[in-house]
Amino acid sequence: MTNQFPCGRVSRRGFIGDCGMGFTGLALGAMLAEDRAAGAVSQAAPSGLPKIAPKAKSVIWYFMLGGTSHVESFDPKPKLNEFAGLTVDESPFGKSVLESEFYRKNVRDFVGTPRALMAKLYPLQKEFRKRGESGIEVSDWWPHVGDCVDDMAIVRSMWTTDNDHAAQLQFHTGRHIFDGFYPSIGSWVHYGLGSLNHNLPSFVVMGPPPGDCCGGKGAHDGSYLGPEHSGVGINVQPDKALPFGSPGPDVFIEERRGQLDLLQQLSGETAIRYPDDAALRARIKSYELAFRMQMAVPEVVNLDQETAATQEMYGLNDAATQTVGRQSLVARRLVERGVRFVQIYDDGWDAHSKLLANHTTRSKAVDQPIAGLLKDLKQRGLLDETLVVWATEFGRTPGAEKSDGRDHHPYGFSIWMAGGGIKGGTVHVATDEIGFHAVEDRHYVTDAHATVLHQLGLNPRDLEIPGRKRLEIDFGKPIEAIIS
Repeated sequence: MTNQFPCGRVSRRGFIGDCGMGFTGLALGAMLAEDRAAGAVSQAAPSGLPKIAPKAKSVIWYFMLGGTSHVESFDPKPKLNEFAGLTVDESPFGKSVLESEFYRKNVRDFVGTPRALMAKLYPLQKEFRKRGESGIEVSDWWPHVGDCVDDMAIVRSMWTTDNDHAAQLQFHTGRHIFDGFYPSIGSWVHYGLGSLNHNLPSFVVMGPPPGDCCGGKGAHDGSYLGPEHSGVGINVQPDKALPFGSPGPDVFIEERRGQLDLLQQLSGETAIRYPDDAALRARIKSYELAFRMQMAVPEVVNLDQETAATQEMYGLNDAATQTVGRQSLVARRLVERGVRFVQIYDDGWDAHSKLLANHTTRSKAVDQPIAGLLKDLKQRGLLDETLVVWATEFGRTPGAEKSDGRDHHPYGFSIWMAGGGIKGGTVHVATDEIGFHAVEDRHYVTDAHATVLHQLGLNPRDLEIPGRKRLEIDFGKPIEAIIS
């Protein structure tokens, strides 16, 4: 075939198709959101200011994949030591568990139930001690986070229905995986509030996401809200910050700027011909955002500007804490720049055996970085406007599995929140004496969602799209007891 475009010249169609399209997929979301807010897309987000006075601007959401043991983190159960070796049914607590209305009616997936009841109670693998002025008991696996307990509200009565790892998806969307895929909490925040920084994504994700078995990227996906509301993954290494986000080492900034200017001109001509094409307008603007993000994101993940003391606070000098430490410090830098929702995954907590070794390693990796974030935000005056959430898909059983581990346990477990108008030094409600199930003021996972949205000034009942019916449980209710 004869070359119709000699001397390196390409067709307009080829140029538009080739120039940055891989990266544009990351950038397009925010641009579409802006177009929607301007009325260019029919599924418009709620307009106007939030009806609830916001107490937070941004959220940093830690999520422990695999299931952290609640009874060895933030919910001490000394009765497990006292009655170790007895099954739940043989212990003095078996009857109360079996006759619990919650146990009989609210748990959907009973796959692991007989095993959980027949397993012998397993003693605590780590001691607890009172921390802070509030005297809240926190496991010795969490000494640094324990130092921050006066800024935290611990909720010990969370529950969910999935007994397998698709609970990762359920915690973020409120729906069982059998129900299909629904928008994640981060996507609802993005949909409801939009952006504070047009150079960066409003919803950023770091760390390994759930596997395909467990919902995969659905845990930070926009679902029917549209891909523009999905989380954008970034790497905390400056040279790998955005996959396919760099124009290449041989392309100067000025050259890239010229390419985008030409693309803008060519696309603008098409826009004149098709003035009502909202997708085209979004695409044009996405190229501009792509250029801005190529400059902004590597700067955010470059931590050389941070003091040695700050880097040490996050654990960047220790190989065990370095990964989550970098993610946590980047999270602070992101919210400083107006990013609304930062989601950090940490994997590897599924301790069916060797729980002592597993949780020793995983707690070591995250304890100092998370505490470093809380302390850093506080000393910078950012904790009041930043809501930090620590959560996990479910807890672990009171009984042993494989003699030295614990099984999945969705009937009652712990999360905590700090900053952003949350009442620090607070413990809200409880599980029973062996940590089997929540016994008062139980909170399904969407109550955590509703609390986050409320602190941001959003009412989850306002976040609906015509034609998309949400169930009552999807909305959740703010956990008023932990809100200051």
